[in-house]
Amino acid sequence: MNCNSQQQRAIRAFVDFVSIPIETLLQRHLNTASSSVVLTLFHDVAANVPAYKAFLAASGINPETIQTLDDFQKLPAIAKENYILHYPLSDLCRNGQLAACDMIAASSGSTGKPTFWPRFFTDELQIAIRFEQIFHDSFNADTRRTLAVICFTLGTWVGGMFTTNCCRYLASKGYPITVITPGNNKEEILRVVQELGGNFEQVVLLGYPPFLKDVIDTGVSRGVKWQKYHMKLVMAGEVFSEEWRSLVGERVGSQNPCYDFASLYGTADAGVLGNETPLSICIRRFLAENPDAARTLFGESRLPTLVQYDPTSRFFEVKNGSLLFSGDNGIPLVRYDILDTGGIISYDAMLEFLAEWKFNPLENLPSNTQHSKRGIHSLPFVYVFGRSNFTVSYFGANIYPENVTVGLEQPVIQKWVTGKFVLQVKEDDDKNRFLSVVVELAPGVESSEDKRQAIAAAILTQLLRLNSEFANYVPSEYQTPQVTLTATGDREYFPIGVKHRYTRK
Repeated sequence: MNCNSQQQRAIRAFVDFVSIPIETLLQRHLNTASSSVVLTLFHDVAANVPAYKAFLAASGINPETIQTLDDFQKLPAIAKENYILHYPLSDLCRNGQLAACDMIAASSGSTGKPTFWPRFFTDELQIAIRFEQIFHDSFNADTRRTLAVICFTLGTWVGGMFTTNCCRYLASKGYPITVITPGNNKEEILRVVQELGGNFEQVVLLGYPPFLKDVIDTGVSRGVKWQKYHMKLVMAGEVFSEEWRSLVGERVGSQNPCYDFASLYGTADAGVLGNETPLSICIRRFLAENPDAARTLFGESRLPTLVQYDPTSRFFEVKNGSLLFSGDNGIPLVRYDILDTGGIISYDAMLEFLAEWKFNPLENLPSNTQHSKRGIHSLPFVYVFGRSNFTVSYFGANIYPENVTVGLEQPVIQKWVTGKFVLQVKEDDDKNRFLSVVVELAPGVESSEDKRQAIAAAILTQLLRLNSEFANYVPSEYQTPQVTLTATGDREYFPIGVKHRYTRK
């Protein structure tokens, strides 16, 4: 790619981004068939990406024969193993030119070996639309002076730098947004908010949910008056419960959780694939209160992340319970299997399903006084459970960490614990199996038998409420979990500085 065409590509994309209103961008899917967009992407990638050309040839596929959506959906899926790690990095880029990208992020994945993901400025502008959707529809940041505090880790990891760039692009579009990047330095975040927050009408923290909660809790313990900063939170990287959202919302003085939070479904592989909207949060909060409806809709006894997505930007499919997506990027991806379990639901199908449960989210979405209709778009929904290997099996019932989490987020108990625990199935001396939950106490909280029993009772109540397999498969005398309480940072279960795993086999 020559210098001039790279320059034209950047200018054209930036002019479009700053000049087209977000409302117009969010309506593109109404006039553009996503099938035609994804077929155009396929033919472009098949013609111009050396690795994909080789992949199709090795599979005996002539790209000219792929003319309809049915044809497209018969193409073999690509994944890290059979595609990304199989070809040289430059061959995964258009025309085999890594230099046509201007930024590279790294993801370590489960193996610990980094995978590199190049991208160009124009790829970031596509993702910036997802951030604009949140900042415009949820936070009214087009009319409010906003401090965006980037709390994702900075470095080669995708979250920090990508998020920083996207927020800055919103400022160039005219949003009164100022960005600061303390990264995951908790002391610096607290200093930034207290010294700068008063200059703005609202402060947005963007980061990993457990880390943001730790920042907020530390602030509370030091007397930080979060409510005076009109806090908003943008999160990515982990499924959380609606109890968690309510708890954190209460601690920062949130008046309207549907408009004060937004979670991103994002990946190093392709940026942000979808995002929570006020409408999706309203629906998820209803489903959290109605586990039978959630089980009927999602087919599992745990609540997934529920977001809306733009099918002209990211095209989703479901194959054997796994999500596949196609989308343009530094490494364009066609029917890519990211190993996430989940599903897709059209906008109309979602409203019809909720109507059967006597719930209308369009009427029940709490009014955001300044712009009551913001956040309602007829975009399809995608739900994501994340990786499915973090369950434990007990008397044939799959028990999810998410079920236990809700128990620890109940009133009173939430003050005693950090939220971390380890769930496992153990055997006693007589080889009888029992459900063990080791729980980390909050700093300064003393262990006691009363606390242990209260925590066990809360976890049991939520397991019975949320998990019908547990309620029906596990004999009642084996249902109460055996809870062990440990101090903060226990070396065996909660070592400091190590990414926590909630289950052990």
